[in-house]
Amino acid sequence: MAIAKRELGRTGLQVTTLGYGAMELRGAPRARDITEEQAETILNKVLDSSINYIDTSIDYGLSEERIGRYISHRRAEYYLASKCGCLVGAPPAPRGQRGQHVFTRENVVAGVEQSLVRMKTDYLDVVQFHSSPSRQTLEEHGALEALLELKEAGKVRFVGMSGTLPHLADHIAMGVFDVFQIPYSAVEREHEAAIATAAQAGAGIVIRGGAAKGAPTEGKQAGLQWERWRRAHLDDLLNGMTPMEFILRFTFTNPTWTRRSSARLTRRTCRPTSMSWSKGRYRRTSTRTLSYVSLPQARRHERVGDDRRSL
Repeated sequence: MAIAKRELGRTGLQVTTLGYGAMELRGAPRARDITEEQAETILNKVLDSSINYIDTSIDYGLSEERIGRYISHRRAEYYLASKCGCLVGAPPAPRGQRGQHVFTRENVVAGVEQSLVRMKTDYLDVVQFHSSPSRQTLEEHGALEALLELKEAGKVRFVGMSGTLPHLADHIAMGVFDVFQIPYSAVEREHEAAIATAAQAGAGIVIRGGAAKGAPTEGKQAGLQWERWRRAHLDDLLNGMTPMEFILRFTFTNPTWTRRSSARLTRRTCRPTSMSWSKGRYRRTSTRTLSYVSLPQARRHERVGDDRRSL
């Protein structure tokens, strides 16, 4: 069955509502060991399943090279998004640590050029600044100017930001970013208002962490996302659904994109039992329409997840 498509903001790109985040193709030591044969199978199965949006990054180990090696001959079938600002030529960071980022003109240009070679393409559909740098950082050494020049040159079609608070509000206000990649799920809602603001301004929204990194799934149940799930007492709202089904339905039915994109939806909109926040936990309400309310802002954002949802 074909996956529904939606227009990615003002880009006009018709992207599938489910995208593929290629971070796990990076391989050992920062992720599970994946053979070349497995990588080839995964990437081709993604396209065979009609997914047309693939997201990767310079610092995802072998990910970009494997994309180029195994599906560059199918380039017309997918939109390709990568990142910039990751230090070109840097060794992989130790597991659990973030790689070094340098937001200079030279490093941005070198990174995009390297990505083009690795993925055997002459253009990237979206290039996003990684690590949510401040506006000052983007501007003081020419990083933003360089990416906009690459867009003018046709090597990059659209400019994006992989953004989080506290800098996300400034990024939206700058008005230069066509796409925002933002973390969001039923257990990570700190950016809900920012997502709505960016969408109202016409930007495309790509959700990462939309499946909460699979935290409530049997066999995982560890880490920040699991702790948030546990403390929110969401198990009593499942009503026969698996935790993963609940989380995905919650993500896909956020009013920000269901209202804006309803005319383009081709699949039936699924809605879990509605809920509201009261006295430190969720509770059911009397209606079946999902009620979205903001979680308390007591906890700072922590980057999680590699699942991507184009919304």
